[in-house]
Amino acid sequence: MLAMIERWKKRAKSLQTETRAVYFASRDSRVPWHVRVLAIAIVAYALSPIDLIPDFIPVLGYVDDLVLLPLGVYLLLRLIPSAVMEECRERAAREGWSLGRKGRIAAIVIVLIWVAVAALITVLVLKALGVL
Repeated sequence: MLAMIERWKKRAKSLQTETRAVYFASRDSRVPWHVRVLAIAIVAYALSPIDLIPDFIPVLGYVDDLVLLPLGVYLLLRLIPSAVMEECRERAAREGWSLGRKGRIAAIVIVLIWVAVAALITVLVLKALGVL
C-alpha cells in the first residue's frame, strides 16, 4: 500500500513539472499558435480553484484531476515540438511557479471568468425553475 502511495506521489510531482513545462512552452514562439492557446487553457484549468466537476462529489469529483488534466497534458506533449519541450522541462525543473504581476492579473481574470460563468448558470437555472 505504501509503495502505491509513493508511486502516486511521484506521478503527481511529475505531472506538476510537466504542467510547468507546458506553461513555459505556451510562451515559446516556436510552438504553433493553436497549440499555445490550448496549452494556456489547460494550464489555466490546472491552476484554477474551480473544477469542471467539484471535488466534493464522490469519485466523479476527482475525474478531472486524475483523468482530464493528464490527458490534456499528454495531448500537448504530442503537439509541442520535442526540442522545445526538453528545454522547457529543464527550465521547469530549475524554476518554481512564479506568477509575477502579469500572472497574478491573469489568475484574477480566470477567477472572474469562472465567477461570471457560475452566475450566468445560476440565473439560467433560476429562470428555468420560474424563480426569477
